[in-house]
This record gives sequence, structure tokens and C-alpha cells, in this order.
Amino acid sequence: MDKPEPNLNFRIMSLAFGLRDTFLPRKKILDEVRIKPGFSVLDYGCGSGSYITAAAELAGDSGRVYALDIHPLAIKRARRIASRNQLANVKTIQSNCATGLPDNSVDAALLYDVFHKLSDPDSVLMELHRVLTPNGILSFSDHHLTEDAVVSGVTGKGLFKLAEKGTKTYSFSIA
Repeated sequence: MDKPEPNLNFRIMSLAFGLRDTFLPRKKILDEVRIKPGFSVLDYGCGSGSYITAAAELAGDSGRVYALDIHPLAIKRARRIASRNQLANVKTIQSNCATGLPDNSVDAALLYDVFHKLSDPDSVLMELHRVLTPNGILSFSDHHLTEDAVVSGVTGKGLFKLAEKGTKTYSFSIA
């Protein structure tokens, strides 16, 4: 995630994920996160925007969804999704690590299918640890990694502990 994917790769990925999302709605995955109205949600590495609409609906008008990605096309796509669906609670952040969000300001961080691409995952985990509230949840999924690699990769520096293993995601809490 340190460098944006080539534009063609991003467009192909977005098309593939769009087809996937038609048959496997992302809301079912977000049910494991237990997002409530009023939550602040960070979709770290939002990519094609698959989770934006469902997260924004779960967080409700009183909540906020931050869609972060390094790729300019991802940010453009996230803005288009928010506009098309009239999601006033979605804000985009273009960055390769730093969120620019205040400490303890995020109730749930989604880290889906990007961890294996990070050249400095510890910096990303430190940033997520910083912005998560004391009771916040880091929801993690990366089908490129084994369960051992997921758990050791996230808990290895002592910032997070495994809270729950769901059907599709792992939930980590602040250690």
C-alpha cells in the first residue's frame, strides 16, 4: 500500500470487487464489527469502496466514516459513492499512513485485505492504535495471510490483543 497500484490494476480490481459485492454483500461482514449509530469508522485502505455504503448506513447520520487510501482513484471513487448515495457522513483521506485524525477518535477501524501490501505495517498499527478509542475495535481480514500471521502480525508489538475471531474477520482490541 506504500505506492498506489497502477490505474489499470485498480480499475480491474474495482470491477472484480463490484461483482463480488453483488453476490456477497459487505454488510454481512460488517455485522461482525457491531457498528452502532454514532460510531466513527475508519476504512483504512478503502480501495474500491466496498464497505463505505454499509458502514455509513450502520453509523447513521450521527456517525462518521473516514475512507482512507493512498490511491487517488480510490479517493475519487469513495467520493462518488458518497455523493451517489447521499452519504453526508463520509469523509475521504488520501494518505499512505497518517490519518490526520485526533487521538482516541475512532470507534472501529477496518483493515481489510491491505496488511500484506504494507512495507511498514507497524507504523500503520501504531496509527490505528493512536486513533482508536480505548474500547475501539480493529476489524481485520486479509485472505493472503494465515491465521498465525494475522494474529502475530497485529499483536506482535503489544498494541493490540485478539478479542474475537469471527467467521470472516478478526476483532482486536487495545492491549
